[in-house]
Parts: sequence; C-alpha cells; structure tokens
Amino acid sequence: MEQIINVLNKIDSIVWGPALLILLVGTGIYLTVRLGLLQVFKLPLAIKLLFAKDDDDNGDGDVTSFAALCTALAATIGTGNIVGVATAIKMGGPGALFWMWMAAFFGMATKYAEGLLAIKYRVTDKNGQMSGGPMYYIEKGLGIKWMAKLFALFGIGVAYFGIGTFAQINSITQSVNVAFNVPVVVTSVIITILVALVTLGGIQSISKVSELVVPFMAIFYVVGSVIILIYNASVLPGAIALIIKSAFTPAAAAGGFLGATVRQAIQNGIARGVFSNESGLGSAPIAAAAARTKSCVRQGLISMTGTFFDTIVICTMTGLVLISTGVWNSDLQGAAMTNQAFTVGLPIPVIGKLIVTIGLIFFAFTTIIGWNYYGERCTEYLFGVKGIKPYRYIFIFLVAIGAFLKLDLVWILADIVNALMAIPNLIALIGLSGVIVAETKSYFNQQKQDKKKAA
Repeated sequence: MEQIINVLNKIDSIVWGPALLILLVGTGIYLTVRLGLLQVFKLPLAIKLLFAKDDDDNGDGDVTSFAALCTALAATIGTGNIVGVATAIKMGGPGALFWMWMAAFFGMATKYAEGLLAIKYRVTDKNGQMSGGPMYYIEKGLGIKWMAKLFALFGIGVAYFGIGTFAQINSITQSVNVAFNVPVVVTSVIITILVALVTLGGIQSISKVSELVVPFMAIFYVVGSVIILIYNASVLPGAIALIIKSAFTPAAAAGGFLGATVRQAIQNGIARGVFSNESGLGSAPIAAAAARTKSCVRQGLISMTGTFFDTIVICTMTGLVLISTGVWNSDLQGAAMTNQAFTVGLPIPVIGKLIVTIGLIFFAFTTIIGWNYYGERCTEYLFGVKGIKPYRYIFIFLVAIGAFLKLDLVWILADIVNALMAIPNLIALIGLSGVIVAETKSYFNQQKQDKKKAA
C-alpha cells in the first residue's frame, strides 16, 4: 500500500504543480479583468437574484434557479469545508487560508463564466431532462468533441473516486466513530441506504433534498462558528495577523506543526480551495444547466454566489476557529483536528463536538448526492440514457466500500482526478471568454434600456 501511495503522491505533485495552479488562478484573473471585477460590483445583485422571484423562472429547465444552486452547493459544501481546511492549514500553515481566499475571489469570476455557458449550450436528453456543463460547451462552443468526452470521463472519475464518494463517506464514518463510538460499518450501511433512496429519484429528488438541507446546514454551522469566534474574540486579531503573515513568509514549526514554506501555503491553499468550492473544476455548471431560466447571465450570477458562500463564508469560519483556538499546531489532523478546535473553543465541549459532527454528516451526505448527479450527466453524455442506471448502481456500491479505504489514499486520489477534470474545462473557459463577455455586456445593456423605458 505504501508503494501505491508513493506513486500516487508523485502523480499528484505533477498534476498539481505550478502549471495547473497558474492555469486555475490565471483563468480567474483573466476573466476578472475581462468582466471588469464583476464578482465585486455585481455580487449584491447576484445575492438579490438568488432570493428574488423572476419571470426567468418560467424558462426551460427541470428545477428553479435556487434549487439548481442548492444542488451545486450540496456538492461543493462538503468535507472540504471541515476536513479540507484543516488539511490545508496542517500542510501549509495558517497562510494557506489566505490563498484559499485568493483562489475563491478569482474563482467567483470562473464560476460565473461556468454557469453562463452551462445555460447557453445546454440540451434536452431523450428522457426530457436538461443536460449541460463543460462537455456541451466544449463540444458546441469550441467544437472539440474529443476533449468534451475526456472531460466527461474525468467527471465520472471524480464522482466515483474523488469528491463524490470516498472522501465523503470516509469523513462521515470516522467522525461519527470518534464522536459517538458508532462502528464504521453501521454508519456506512445507513448512509449507503439513504444515498440510494435519494439518488435513484434523479434531479427532482436530489434538488428537493438539497433545497431543504443546504440552507439549514450552512446556517447551523456558521452560527456555531460565530459563537466560538465571539467567545475567543480576544485572540481573533492575532489569528488574522498570523494568516496574513504566514501567506508571505515561511511558517515556523510549532507543536505538532512541522513548518511550511510559502510555496506549500500557496499550493495547499489553492488545491484545498478548489476541492471545496470547485471553481474551475467544471462541476457546478452541470447542476446550473438544470435551472428554469431564460437568461444565461442571470444563472451565471446566481452560480457565482456558490463560491462566495462556500469559501469566503464557511471555509473562513473553519479556518478562524482552527487558528484562534491554537489547535492548528497540534498533532491532530483532518476531522479530528476540527473536532478538537470546536470542542475547546466553547465552554461546553460537547456542543462543539456536536456542531462539527452534525455539520460534517450533512455536508458530506449532500456532497455525495450532488456528485451522483454530476457523474450521471457525464455518463449520459458519453453513453446515452441507457448508461444512467448502471452508473447509479456502481456509485452506490462505491459509497458502501469507501469507508474502509485509507485516508491518505482517499485524498490523493481526489486531488488527482480533480486536476484532470479541471484542465479541459479551464481551456474551454479561456477559449469561450469572448462569448462570456459578449453575453454579459448584452444582458446589462438590456437592463439599462429597460430601466430607461420604465422611467
């Protein structure tokens, strides 16, 4: 097993090398410039659209724009927000959180572009469901069908072996075992049955569960985190200063922390940030394509809020709790590290433990069902509707066995398939940037004209 892990580590270091990090952040910077800092100036509008009723909701699609976002958030708000942040800080030091912020800021422009293209190039499959995402805008927009197929193949790989199964079920079972001493096999069986019940119902079932669970779980976790930060308010300024300092200078070894270079902070921050919010990965546009809307720009704006909520809000909460409590430099790692931070951060330890465990269960479960849908749409693109049922059964089987894999292997596999999925999507976003800018200008020019007429 050690030899396999060593080989995978070498592959991981290659695919997540400087080239991909530059491509990821560079695409976000490029789109940010071309779109005129849209993620800053249009964020209030995007949040308003998220909760506003609009005539666009009567457009073609399977679910409302809000339900599509919740499905996307179900897939993105997962173990990356709890375990991933802890892993990033453990490997890269407190400065990794700063680079997660940077990746998220530019990633918002990337996520906007993905949501826009998802609506523009979506199609209806033989079952009457909407299908869209990078495989369609690569084929129909760029005209490169082989690359579209490659993306879909990698997408199935991420659903099966990356974010969709192993990392989530492993985190759930280990956290429940540590917190409540429930055997791994018991938790694994329960989660597998629940996943089967939800995912076999398709997008309608998945979106209904997501609409119900996602807002609740996000508010529950953020409120719990804010209480801890208020309780530890005296050390918060120092924690923020440490984050910024460590982002640009090497972090010295302390306690169980072995020290980290600036490069490690950047690499771990960006890699875990992408794992968490999936900007540039090409997953969220698959859910966005199901939205009932007539405007690709409107859906792009709504999609953009996903990265904001996921990383700027929720990951920040986790990171600040880890650093302000001092647990980041302990010998613990992963879910156990976050669990300890929340436990010592409150005067009643059992409450902190419950916040993390319950949050992790909901976060990871919804990620599993969201990624089931992503992989399903990639399967439908490659093999047609006949491939959907076999795909679902294999997915459920992989969820069942995921709890019994070694954690190191899980995270390395997730990292590798993430990178492979991101590359063709990022190439497409750069290649179609002219379309993205043209659609954006057209939409906001029309908005101005409509306001003038109304006046």
